[in-house]
Amino acid sequence: MSTKNEVSGYLPDERPPILGLIFFALQQIVVMFPATVLVALITGFHVSTTIFASGLATLGFILITGRQIPLYYGSSFSYIAAIASIMSAEQFALYSLDDKISVAQFGIVMSGFVSIFAGYIINRSGKDKIDKVLPATVTGSIAIIIGLSLAANAMTNAASFPAAAQNNPYAGSYAWVIAIITLLSTILYSVYLKGKLSQLPILFGLLTGYAAALVIGGVSGIPFVSFDTIQTAGVFNLPIFTFPKPTLTAVIAIMPIAIATIPESTAHVYQLDIYVNDLANKKGVGKKYDIESKLGLNLIGDGIGDIISGAIGGPAGTNYGENISAMAISKNFSIHVLMLAAIFTMIISCFTPLINIIYSIPTAVIGGLSIYLFGVIGAQGITIMLDRKVDMFSAKNLAVIAVILVVGLGGSFGFEGGMIPMFGIEIPAIASAAVVGILLNLMLSIGEK
Repeated sequence: MSTKNEVSGYLPDERPPILGLIFFALQQIVVMFPATVLVALITGFHVSTTIFASGLATLGFILITGRQIPLYYGSSFSYIAAIASIMSAEQFALYSLDDKISVAQFGIVMSGFVSIFAGYIINRSGKDKIDKVLPATVTGSIAIIIGLSLAANAMTNAASFPAAAQNNPYAGSYAWVIAIITLLSTILYSVYLKGKLSQLPILFGLLTGYAAALVIGGVSGIPFVSFDTIQTAGVFNLPIFTFPKPTLTAVIAIMPIAIATIPESTAHVYQLDIYVNDLANKKGVGKKYDIESKLGLNLIGDGIGDIISGAIGGPAGTNYGENISAMAISKNFSIHVLMLAAIFTMIISCFTPLINIIYSIPTAVIGGLSIYLFGVIGAQGITIMLDRKVDMFSAKNLAVIAVILVVGLGGSFGFEGGMIPMFGIEIPAIASAAVVGILLNLMLSIGEK
């Protein structure tokens, strides 16, 4: 009995005490913030609106799925090229920024209906048929390339320093020191902390890296920490809400991307199922958390998230691997934590000082955290294949895995923006890998018993 009591962590239907709840929620915000904000910056969407939309869409997702699937909704990288094509299109050149966002919003909302329809089909088809289309060879490989395709972002972030220090020959070295301190401290916290503290390694790692950046910045004179990213007269500023403007161009450009994100969502659901039930077994809970059978419900929730986000001016999104990594590392899968994180996120988006505090986290610190988090996403893909006992001596399985890995990673690193130029069009690398992997698996399955 003593062994059960020593296992720390919270299952989806368990609620931590209030103080823990707050810190766990802040940790979830920390890991989703960089990617969500980056999508807004790249696409030209309003940052505060994007942050607010991610929180509201997460609440919508959790409520629609009956509080059964612990996932956080954030802006998706898969849609960046499609949204950017609308924002920079010649036919909308004379439009204001808000009008361009409104046009893109319509495509985002419509992509939500694609996910809902896919979820409905999956619910009607049953798990066996889904496993034939999306076996562990596909979903595990997709999880691997999602994590590793972001490796370059993690490493370049780790080496980043403020533009004001361009003439300082040691600025890059200082940035690496900050990133390494952040990475090592986060790993040490996750390995050696025990009890309740073991569930906050990412937050503690960030604070350690932040403190290192303050000290190194003070000694070197390099402003690694800055609190004036967004300058405005008021402390409280509501996000800028825009509304969708029906346009066929946006539907054609953005709507199909939703199909390519289905394997990604599937991988996330399978990852969660493995980690949650592993924790339940270790805690001695006599209950099976059947999350993998809720794939269709997850896609419906994802689609609702896109509709909510797109309706108010946020980019298209998906459930975040970074947040799953944080949950796997901290063994904290509580739905209550994610709901509070969503509410906090919406509050933060309305207060400029709070947004500036988040922005003040040095890029090198984010890089140090990302090296760990993105690596864990990739490792979760291996976990999926191990858990499903994938036969690695099967020529069919090796072919599917090999093609997905090379198309996904080669496309991500070999072409600008991860867009593969092919037959006169540009296709997102990860989406291409997913579609090619699914089709190849189905083709090689013909005639199989």
